[in-house]
Amino acid sequence: MQLKRSTVNASINTAKTVIAHFGMHLPPFAHWSVEHWQQVGADYNEIRDCMLGWDVTDFGSKDFFNIGRTLFTVRNGRLNLADYPKQYAEKWLIDPENQRAPAHFHRSKREDIICRAGGNVLVQLTKADAAGNPSNKTFITQVDGCSRRLGPGDIVRLRPGESLTIHPGTIHQFWGEEGTGWQVDGVGYTLSAEISSVCDDLNDNVFLVDYGVRFPEIDEDEPRICYLCHEYPMAPANLISH
Repeated sequence: MQLKRSTVNASINTAKTVIAHFGMHLPPFAHWSVEHWQQVGADYNEIRDCMLGWDVTDFGSKDFFNIGRTLFTVRNGRLNLADYPKQYAEKWLIDPENQRAPAHFHRSKREDIICRAGGNVLVQLTKADAAGNPSNKTFITQVDGCSRRLGPGDIVRLRPGESLTIHPGTIHQFWGEEGTGWQVDGVGYTLSAEISSVCDDLNDNVFLVDYGVRFPEIDEDEPRICYLCHEYPMAPANLISH
């Protein structure tokens, strides 16, 4: 089933509840309405151009509750654009138990996955070979600064406060461990974070599935409550917000 706007809206509302429960605070633009964005000038182009904000996707899987993500990009740079020289990015990820992104790796991005609060996060890792396929070789990564040798498909359990480094060329999936998160409507939720080099979702992702679409089309079954990170309108001409 195609990802519906009603599912996107509900997921954002749940994410706000989960983030608030864990005592975290989103930046103001996380709460801006569609109407407010119509009046926001070019002084906020960093949000538009670096794709900050809400990101809800099923990656084209048509199975959002199993293969999907709800996250919020707090900061990011933009490769090859001098206006945005940040060399780092930060995302907050909502981890319902067992929901995950499709297996994928990044050509250049290096990231730390941090279990912030709630239950445990399970991270499955496999090194990609030169052709981008799963390798049968062992590899080394870091868990809280300690080097660990892993084999293909090994799973690392991150408890709240623990983190793991995912190096470029490492196939990965991660999800909230069943039965460990904060319960909302019968589903356990964990909050994790991704601290990384600049995130280029349009060019740097390699999915190991045919449907791997980073920003799928959405069935507009109800009005959006806010814009997603790839949907912002352009700034009205000559408008400065403040």
